Amino acid sequence: MASGIRDKVAILGMGCARFGERWDADADGLMVEAFNEAIADAGIDVSEIGAAWLGVGFDGVSVGPSGIPLSMALRLPNIAVTKVENYCASGTESFRGAVYAVASGACDIALAMGVEKLKDTGYGGLPVRSRGIVSDMIGVSGSAPGNFAQIASAYRAKHNVTPELLKRAIAHVSVKSHANGAKNPKAHLRKPITEEQCLNAPMIAEPLGLFDCCGVSDGAACAIVTTPEIARALGKTDLVTVKALQLSVSNGWEMQGAGWDGSYFHTTRIAAARAYQEAGITDPRKQISLMEVHDCFSITELVTMEDLGVSAEGGAVKDVLDGVFDADGAIPCQIDGGLKCFGHPIGASGLRMLYENYLQLLGRAGDRQRKQQPIFGLTHNLGGMPTQNVSSVAIVGLADA
Repeated sequence: MASGIRDKVAILGMGCARFGERWDADADGLMVEAFNEAIADAGIDVSEIGAAWLGVGFDGVSVGPSGIPLSMALRLPNIAVTKVENYCASGTESFRGAVYAVASGACDIALAMGVEKLKDTGYGGLPVRSRGIVSDMIGVSGSAPGNFAQIASAYRAKHNVTPELLKRAIAHVSVKSHANGAKNPKAHLRKPITEEQCLNAPMIAEPLGLFDCCGVSDGAACAIVTTPEIARALGKTDLVTVKALQLSVSNGWEMQGAGWDGSYFHTTRIAAARAYQEAGITDPRKQISLMEVHDCFSITELVTMEDLGVSAEGGAVKDVLDGVFDADGAIPCQIDGGLKCFGHPIGASGLRMLYENYLQLLGRAGDRQRKQQPIFGLTHNLGGMPTQNVSSVAIVGLADA
């Protein structure tokens, strides 16, 4: 019976381009920037890579319909390159391909890349897909802020939270992320804000104001993975291994019955439960050292705390306001600034989250470094809308944990 991939794969090296309005670089340039850091960290030659995966959210914008741009940009040695997309979880999807290839024994060393070049499109927000089975048959419509704002309304009603209290809580989420992003030289937005600024900002979709929404960014992130045995043979002594990697995809239940009340993400709860089982985590609130979650909007981060089981049902508002997830709190969340301030180039975000946890576990995060040695880092990558989405939960940690 399958037992999962816990400790079967080690991260050999990681890299991340600077996120932001990268008018100076195209998608190829961003991939090269991330790759150069990753391969230098891994200490290998490009000829040693056996297979690669490329995650892109909007193929027509960034790289086109194949993995050829990655192979050409990095001058890969004519190996298999697979392009994948899974909404905003495309970066984690590329990581999953590379990790599973190594865990299965299909190759010794694999590469995962995520990239998105959005600023050159001229869109003020994410590009809109108006045709295809999702839009034509299921009827998804409206803006992303509008859709995610409904999560806030449902959460408020379910847990009897006043509008004023919920706005204060999500403002704290945003203020915290801006403070963290200000310490990150690769982040897109690096200016701290105050709670007053957040609460008085222009309204986008009630209760989400301007500072509650992540922006549009360019960027790329990269991981090179192998087995722990090969990593040690290459001289790596401090190993970060994959403890769990789980994915859950909506099957229509949220939209086709009365079981879902709209206040949480059903797929996140499923992926988290599976990931904890795979990693041997029995009490995530005590065992998870830090988290990077999909904070496309501040309300998303707040409800995700309950979906991940680190806050009790209805308890996330109190935990947020008590500073549990601040940089100096019990479980720092978005210690690098998150999607909100690091930026959200769709295909790169999942790998960017892993990059921060990797740095923190190895003590390389500079001014952001967690004072207490992290043991387990969790990433949560969400794609799609509240009514239909894909959720991934990855847990990485020190090899002997």
